[in-house]
Amino acid sequence: MSENDVPRRAFLRGATAVTALSYSRVYGANERIQLGLIGCGERGRYDMSNFVKSGKTDVVALCDIYGNNIDAAKTTAPNAKTFGDHRKLLEMKEVDVALIGVPDHWHAACAMDALNAGKDVYVEKPLTLKIDEGPEIVKAARVNDRVCQVGMQQRSGKHYLEAKAQYIDTGKLGKVTLARTWWHGNTYHLRKAPASLAERPSNLNWARFLGPLKWRDWDPQQYWNWRAYLDFGGGQVTDLFTHWIDVVHMFLGQDIPVAAQASGGVYNYKDGRTAPDTINVLLEYPKDLTATFEATLVPGVTGAGIEFCGTLGRLYIDRQHYTFTPVGRGAQPIDVKASSNLDMDHVENFLACVKSRNKPNGDVLIGHRSAQASHLGNISYMQKRRIDFDPVREEILPF
Repeated sequence: MSENDVPRRAFLRGATAVTALSYSRVYGANERIQLGLIGCGERGRYDMSNFVKSGKTDVVALCDIYGNNIDAAKTTAPNAKTFGDHRKLLEMKEVDVALIGVPDHWHAACAMDALNAGKDVYVEKPLTLKIDEGPEIVKAARVNDRVCQVGMQQRSGKHYLEAKAQYIDTGKLGKVTLARTWWHGNTYHLRKAPASLAERPSNLNWARFLGPLKWRDWDPQQYWNWRAYLDFGGGQVTDLFTHWIDVVHMFLGQDIPVAAQASGGVYNYKDGRTAPDTINVLLEYPKDLTATFEATLVPGVTGAGIEFCGTLGRLYIDRQHYTFTPVGRGAQPIDVKASSNLDMDHVENFLACVKSRNKPNGDVLIGHRSAQASHLGNISYMQKRRIDFDPVREEILPF
């Protein structure tokens, strides 16, 4: 944090008054929602564009540690006020919703501050960087009676909901004992910093970017490709598996593993990254189910999907379609294409809940549980051991 930062405790005392004012807000049928974007990088700007496309929001505030990102966001929201500290944005009484698109190591602080400031929150996945951050964010959302949607957009995707209703809820798939997931060749984890960042730009606050992390000198690669470093995120496991394990939770009704095992490493890309370029995760659930994740960045294999293996058939699903294949020789698969934009579906669900005050499809507790499952895989990888987990207390058991 910068030396001019206001102590968190003093800020939260001031936020109490803001919270009370926010609670009194009752939206009219045609009233527009005022949005503040925290994190104006590529993903944050994409999310913001979907909110704008909804026709129901006005972007009134932008925050980022890099001036160029703010300039890029202002092409969509030219009249928005701009900030370098998210807490200053949250002091704006007119902001109804905080859209959080910062790197993972800032998710918890930004979400907690926004919820305690009385804002509804849409936060990108994973909800947390560390496994113990989730319960506190859930508590903040509940205590402050805020709507908090995590970017688990499959929860709102129409073909996901249809596949679940058609084959899981009806029992046509039978008993599912294995859910296989994979996500290979995600090139976002291989991004190279542009030459323009070789020297730190004067309008980029590196200290603020680091935030709660220990100091290190300017490193353009850690800024540009932070997903490759376990200080900033959880690598492919929290970035990709979190999406897929959330679908497993959604379909099968089990969302707390009892054990996790993982193995992998930096096998090919010896570029200073600390997140593995190849990883395998196995999660065990209490009701006769295991779920796996396999990912590598090497270019020999690409593609992503989920396969539910049942006693009566196989259900494959990804973001483009789903296919059900019943057991038996000569069985004909049934394939159904996606019928909507699930990113927009998720934004629309959130905006509807901001007005109705219902829990959204990707509620904060759902986001916590899916991030938690991924974290258990990463903890197993880092500690090089099987992790046993108490599903009631949600605590890692000792050796």
